[in-house]
Amino acid sequence: MSEGPVLLFDSGLGGLTVLREARVLMPERRFLYIADNAAFPYGDWEEEALRARIVTLFGALIAEHRPSICMIPCNTASTLVLGDLRAAYPDMSFVGTVPAIKPAAERTRSGLVSVLATPGTVKRQYTRDLITQWASRCEVTLVGSVRLAALAEDYLRNGFVDEDAVQAETAPCFVERDGRRTDIVVLACTHYPFLANRMRKTAPWPVDWLDPAEAIARRALTLLPPTDAPAPDGPDRAIFTAGEPDAATRSLIRGFGLRA
Repeated sequence: MSEGPVLLFDSGLGGLTVLREARVLMPERRFLYIADNAAFPYGDWEEEALRARIVTLFGALIAEHRPSICMIPCNTASTLVLGDLRAAYPDMSFVGTVPAIKPAAERTRSGLVSVLATPGTVKRQYTRDLITQWASRCEVTLVGSVRLAALAEDYLRNGFVDEDAVQAETAPCFVERDGRRTDIVVLACTHYPFLANRMRKTAPWPVDWLDPAEAIARRALTLLPPTDAPAPDGPDRAIFTAGEPDAATRSLIRGFGLRA
């Protein structure tokens, strides 16, 4: 499988933030982007049903496309099903995405850190274990956003987003306590960096918005088997589980060097 594509799997378009970084680090690789938009948003699913869906999907994807590695730039999926995927497909390398709580705890000066995520990521024990392990000396505020992922998808397709809606979703991240203020917000959903400029614009004070995309791509690079294949010629592929995407989405992914 060393000559197979690097597979990126996300519930929608959020994983494009990681694809962008991976392309910089792995220009010689082919990429296959899977958007499970038939099931978007993952936050609406019961955990067991979503786990079964993703494990089954990967069985078909691995058999058909024989990827060299599988990246899951989706916090909701990774915190739920990464262990199940590794158990089900032990010959495949998986790189997941988990909230960047450790680097946030290392960088904060105020000791007030917020984690902005989907409701599913916020409620998962995996996330709370990360806080216990790496951020026990910090005060961590978990903020579960119901709307931000969908707002990001709309923004990507249409180039417009309601800034008041963005501000309403991010407002709970900003905490003041004993003269200290939140100074780091972990973007624990790969959709969110697409709205980072709007978040900065509507924030009540400056913070460090922590985007893990580059770290995810670097981790994948360390696990990839070597390849003698020539650099790819032509666009990489994107597959949407809901079928043929609309014109706006096709135009968008062409800008990322993808063909639906």
